[in-house]
Amino acid sequence: MKLWQKNTSAKKEVENFTIGRDPEFDILLAPFDVLASMAHAIMLEKIALLSTSELETLLKGLREIYFEIEKGEFKIDEGVEDVHSQVEFLLTQRYGEVGKKLHSGRSRNDQVLVDLKLYYRTAIRDITEATEELFGLLLELAEKHKADLMPGYTHTQLAMPSSFGLWFGSFAESLAEDMDLLFAAYKLSNKNPLGSAAGYGSSFPLNRTLTTTLLGFEDLHHNVVNAQNSRGKTEKNLSFAMAGIAGTLNKMAADVCIFMNQHFGFISFPDNLTTGSSIMPHKKNPDVFELIRAKTNQIQSIPNQVSFLLTNMTTGYHRDLQLLKELIFPGIETLLDCINMSTFMLKEIKVKKEILNDSFFQHVFSVEVVNDLVLQGIPFRDAYKKVGLDIESGNFQPDQSKVNHIHEGSIGNLCLEEINKKMQLAIGQFDFEQSSTSLKKLIEG
Repeated sequence: MKLWQKNTSAKKEVENFTIGRDPEFDILLAPFDVLASMAHAIMLEKIALLSTSELETLLKGLREIYFEIEKGEFKIDEGVEDVHSQVEFLLTQRYGEVGKKLHSGRSRNDQVLVDLKLYYRTAIRDITEATEELFGLLLELAEKHKADLMPGYTHTQLAMPSSFGLWFGSFAESLAEDMDLLFAAYKLSNKNPLGSAAGYGSSFPLNRTLTTTLLGFEDLHHNVVNAQNSRGKTEKNLSFAMAGIAGTLNKMAADVCIFMNQHFGFISFPDNLTTGSSIMPHKKNPDVFELIRAKTNQIQSIPNQVSFLLTNMTTGYHRDLQLLKELIFPGIETLLDCINMSTFMLKEIKVKKEILNDSFFQHVFSVEVVNDLVLQGIPFRDAYKKVGLDIESGNFQPDQSKVNHIHEGSIGNLCLEEINKKMQLAIGQFDFEQSSTSLKKLIEG
């Protein structure tokens, strides 16, 4: 039986098709559904739709269910449509008619919406914390290897001197900048849609400001139609933020795969972090980073899929929106795996020293020599031509022992302190503690 059913059941084929993968994702939403129901029940008592004793009974039952979820004892029974139905059926089964009163003033639409917002808010915190750990490691590696030179490339061709400090630091700052997109997604996830019902409000005198406070939201979607339309918009913003972080990880993973290649040999990892070949004894394959490269490409495709799913969708709820979970939920899990595995692997990275001492890389220093000539008073175009002719004639012999780059963000001035401040400022925007404190009060009573 479904919450919306009267006396007629849907055909099994229709039911199976429309439910899709929702049951597996509903388990992830279960704790948030209970928390939102607690806040809703407290609000119903404040507007006299529940008595004090009924509220106490519902909160007791909801806390029981919450702790069952925490222990892994909660499941959605056969024939029960979703987590929302399961919670209501359990309350009714255990405490009688009062369980049927909990749905007053809300629709499954805003019930799902608030669950999703709470879930996304928590997921963003997990992503932020994992990213901050990776960021810290990258800064440490940048400082440790700031004097270890390596070649830089453009068009995949040898270009100019770089350093491992510069390379590690680039990904650290990129992650710091990725936090700005993630914060924008967080701001949208941190708005309360509860009380919008099916998208057109309720004739009950709902106190939406109260549920906003109880659930630790920064604000509410004031317009109830806009609250419903935020489904899809929230996921689109989150998908772009996820894709931003994935893009940073993707470029780093692609570099690692190349730099591990024997033709480069710039970096290595312990044998137990690489894989071998069934027939080639010499192989040390970068399988982890190849999979990070592939998985982050999958994540970077999510915004496109979300955008197509939402195309030409009119105002109000549509069942199409259910499919967003099939994109976002696995995407969050995959992104966290990629961040955490990047951290795990980079803790063991080994960097080759004195790469640029090899005469093979002498042309990397061509710009250095041109600049030295310019500093001696030779016009740039003449200096450029002279060095070019020396290279062609085989008379180019630069000093490969030093690089004199001192401006902000260059090899000799990595600006790691400034990059760290950028990350701390970005993370400081998130008010995770406020929401955590509010939810803890609901759980503990």
